[in-house]
Amino acid sequence: MTYPLSDNEGGDHGRRPVVLYACVHNSGRSVAAKVLTEHYARGRVDVRSAGSEPSGSVNPDVAAVLAERGLSTEAEVPTLLDGGLVAQADVVVTMGCGEACPVFPGRRYRDWSIDDPAGQSRDVVARIVDDIDRRVRDLLAELGVGVTDAR
Repeated sequence: MTYPLSDNEGGDHGRRPVVLYACVHNSGRSVAAKVLTEHYARGRVDVRSAGSEPSGSVNPDVAAVLAERGLSTEAEVPTLLDGGLVAQADVVVTMGCGEACPVFPGRRYRDWSIDDPAGQSRDVVARIVDDIDRRVRDLLAELGVGVTDAR
């Protein structure tokens, strides 16, 4: 299956789709989605994350839950969501920042209603990461990117 890069045009089918995950602080949900996408897609998707009000660091509970799964957040730095990031994306997945996310024609938008892990117990954070994991796998399937789980 070939992923159409735009709903309105044929797009450049020779390049990898660009997925942007956006949430408020870019420290929990969007970071988990980015790390999981990188893990499963193994370079077949360009993935980015950003936040409308980025925090100073990655949520330590999200980092710990991902680390328990063999995934690192060490390279992740909360980044400000701006129009340039959205303009470069083929698919934009918002998680709680909805109205703060710029809208560009020809981009696919998904809004995932996912609880914010900030201040939650480790068990709740693990369930949130499980939810994100399932949604990431579904998105990759929609994009025609086979999921690779080589832990």
